[in-house]
Amino acid sequence: MEWLSYSTPLLQGAWVTVQLTVYSTILGAFFAFAFGLGKLSHNWLPRIVSIVFIEVFRGTSLLVQLFWLYFALPILGQAIGLDLRLPPVIAGTLALSLNIGAYGAEVVRGAIQAVPLSQHEAAKALDFTPRQVLWRISLPQAIPEMMPSFGNLAVQNLKDTALVSLISLGDLAFRAEQIRNFTQDSITVYTLLLLMYFGMALVLTAIMKLLERSVGRWRTGRT
Repeated sequence: MEWLSYSTPLLQGAWVTVQLTVYSTILGAFFAFAFGLGKLSHNWLPRIVSIVFIEVFRGTSLLVQLFWLYFALPILGQAIGLDLRLPPVIAGTLALSLNIGAYGAEVVRGAIQAVPLSQHEAAKALDFTPRQVLWRISLPQAIPEMMPSFGNLAVQNLKDTALVSLISLGDLAFRAEQIRNFTQDSITVYTLLLLMYFGMALVLTAIMKLLERSVGRWRTGRT
């Protein structure tokens, strides 16, 4: 069976895809919270920086962002006398995390703003500082509400990793294209590619569901 001979390179590529997904999702979550909270800041500087970040990375193509980081940034570095070349894995991870972070920032902002105003007023009556309101009132209620959207973003991020094959990073899509070019067996290769992405998406969805339930139990335990 020919498809068995494809398994080794495809599994190698799948491992790269898994690593990219994990690293970029974790880093993207950091960006999401940093800029989501920044957009709600009363300080104009972090608010403006956050708004610019969110609008730029939501308003431009992930593919263009990837090409800019990998191809344009080194040229810019040469112009100013700096070595800004990024290895493909760094460029891919950074582009994916910035993109998912921009969308996630709006999820964070929306979930925090959805916390009832009456609870903020009660916290002020108890003389809570703004930081205490955020950590003790807003985030414990907002994080469980974010989880379904974060799950969707994580799965979307997994699928978006296929774009890194365009900068010669040996992920699943890149390995599949190499095999197809060598064998011309498009049906088998692309069918396996579909099934492998689908399988990874199912696993990731299950993990996010478990995480969502854990966060829900954590919230219940606090109330």
